[in-house]
Amino acid sequence: MVKPSSSSSSSASQDACALFNSLRSAYSATPTTLKVIDLYVGFAVSTAIIQVVYMALVGSFPFNSFLSGVLSCIGTAVLAVCLRIQVNKENKEFKDLAPERAFADFVLCNLVLHLVIMNFLG
Repeated sequence: MVKPSSSSSSSASQDACALFNSLRSAYSATPTTLKVIDLYVGFAVSTAIIQVVYMALVGSFPFNSFLSGVLSCIGTAVLAVCLRIQVNKENKEFKDLAPERAFADFVLCNLVLHLVIMNFLG
């Protein structure tokens, strides 16, 4: 087994730091509305992960409830990503779509999603 030399691990560490710094500087130029949507997506995904961990630890007695909760979180996150794509000014595909219209679509789709999930609960 060959051990990596300290210079290659140092170089990898410097590359990782440079990559992290470039991503952080690029993200700092992101508009606040997109950052809020990113925070919402992160919250929805972390809630789904917490539900899966809870199910793994405690059990999944009402399985429909578990599925409804996880699908609600994942569905909401997917709809929020679609909203982020539509609201982003740099995206040329949706340049004619008003942000208010994109938000109205997001709200309507969330309403339909949660009505379906409530129906699935029984």
